[in-house]
Amino acid sequence: MSESIVRSPMWMLPNAKTALNISVKSWFVVALCGQWVFALYILTIYTLTALNNLAVTDFSPSPNLKHATGHILILFFVHVLPAVYLSMFGMLQLVPKIRSRYPRLHRVNGRLFFILGLTGAITGLYLQWSKGAQTNVSASLGTSLNGVLIIAVLLAWRFALQKRFDLHKRAAVHAFLLVNGVWTFRLYLMGWYMVNQGPNGNTPRIDGPMDIFLSFACYLLPMLFAELVFFAQKQKRVARVWTSAAVMACGTSITLIGVVAAAAMMWSPRVLSVLDAL
Repeated sequence: MSESIVRSPMWMLPNAKTALNISVKSWFVVALCGQWVFALYILTIYTLTALNNLAVTDFSPSPNLKHATGHILILFFVHVLPAVYLSMFGMLQLVPKIRSRYPRLHRVNGRLFFILGLTGAITGLYLQWSKGAQTNVSASLGTSLNGVLIIAVLLAWRFALQKRFDLHKRAAVHAFLLVNGVWTFRLYLMGWYMVNQGPNGNTPRIDGPMDIFLSFACYLLPMLFAELVFFAQKQKRVARVWTSAAVMACGTSITLIGVVAAAAMMWSPRVLSVLDAL
């Protein structure tokens, strides 16, 4: 078989790279919509209720909030409220034109993202493991590893200071995915419920086999997709780029299902219940 038959024509490579780029941008749009809806949800549940003298415990999905007092209550809000900023402005760090045209904004926003991300990870780990015998170990392992790995934000910061911008970009993307791991868990869990028309391998304590799998997959799977994109962007072989574009399109579809499911089943009902109470 001749070499011309074995190898794909080079003119096909730009088409494959375009498909990869479209799949990545499609994921960005879907994730951005999901992040903004989530930010609106947090604002409504935890700030609009307070401004209107409503009991936040009547609307929050967190079962531990009803019994939280003292420093635990303070840490809970320190953990939750920064999610508004992270969801509203975190994805701006991934936009190349903003990085190039507004470098100061990129730096300031990145520092805030890293600080708030680390704060959320530390407070989340404390809240997760400070319950003593009440701690659900099986349900906590995945999210706890997620919190520990958020240390990647420090790597991104270090690479930026060293002006090693290729490594900074890679570490920052992974840091973004890790910081949003719990958000992604909500998407995957609600998407799983929607696809199965109910729980399947899930428990009320979120320690069923599928719950545990999703608690790891919610950040490891997006990180795998990101590495695949970084890999494909350097490839010259058309088949590898097309395969990566197809896999990324599947990842975008998973995110889309999750955003729709979480908005329909988790976020909008609680937002509407607050609005009805006003």
